[in-house]
Amino acid sequence: MPASDLLERYPHRRFNPLTREWILVSPHRAKRPWQGQVEKHAEPVSVRHDPGCYLCPGNARAGGRRNPPYESTFVFDNDFAALLPDAPAATVNESGLLVAETERGICRVVCFSPDHSLSVSRLPRKAIEDVVDAWVAQYGELGAIPWIRSVQIFENRGGMMGASNPHPHCQIWANSTIPGELSKELAAFGAYNGCLLCDYLALEKTRCTRVVLENDAFTVMVPFWAVWPFETLVIPRRHLSGMDQLEPGERSALADVLKRITTRYDNLFETPFPYTMGFHQRPTDGGAHDGFHFHAHFYPPLLRSATVRKFMVGYEMLGNPQRDITAETAAERLRALSDRHYAEAAR
Repeated sequence: MPASDLLERYPHRRFNPLTREWILVSPHRAKRPWQGQVEKHAEPVSVRHDPGCYLCPGNARAGGRRNPPYESTFVFDNDFAALLPDAPAATVNESGLLVAETERGICRVVCFSPDHSLSVSRLPRKAIEDVVDAWVAQYGELGAIPWIRSVQIFENRGGMMGASNPHPHCQIWANSTIPGELSKELAAFGAYNGCLLCDYLALEKTRCTRVVLENDAFTVMVPFWAVWPFETLVIPRRHLSGMDQLEPGERSALADVLKRITTRYDNLFETPFPYTMGFHQRPTDGGAHDGFHFHAHFYPPLLRSATVRKFMVGYEMLGNPQRDITAETAAERLRALSDRHYAEAAR
């Protein structure tokens, strides 16, 4: 029996070269009956302006400041930031067992649109291009601060992923240290002979079984080592270490693939699909980091339907991550979906 068939039928481990960790894949478990928690079906937001939303134009925010009547993207310092720029320097170290140090940082919010009812999947491409431009500007501005060593841009969509407000927005956390997941990837890129993602992309292009969609500048795929059921990796086809190196056409191409993959997520179960998405790019610690390959991760939790999600519990917390459907099956299902949003197709 070919190895590919064995991987579709039997439990096996897959290696993630970006983190140098293993995941367990158990494809036979996808057929088991489900008696676990069932989530409430998420309904699309219908109002374009919510007077009670602290992110809508003209409204007062939770911290008391009032938003301007913005018409495109809007960026502001988070009123309840997880990091503070003026945290005093202090360390604790007791026998190498009780170790802590203060962490400085800056947290910002980027509103994608004044329209409360939209999401990345429903935004016009031009509006997403404006968001990409805002990300590039923020990465450059925050990264230029001498004590900022890393700029993490991420979006949590949906209450299932902890988003406290449905208004289309993301967050930026700029740290005085390099966070753990980025540190793992930096080490993996440094240990690899060549560019890890350039070689991986070239390998996937010869197979196409895990490629979901692409354009002239970007490829979106379910990575071989995916943990979340419909996890995807967004990789630029040209080697670059950060979004500040994107050419104008590549910024438009990034907007294109972001709209197309989020539309397919929504179309999969015809529901506003929850996810965490974030970019990994070179640190801003003064190093060149030319070998690092800029990319984005989508981590969506829905497993079987709009109401059944994947939980990271038990073995995942105590052993290592585990998934039931294979990366190849997930890619096939996403690849077969339309680029036209189900809500628009129904009109």
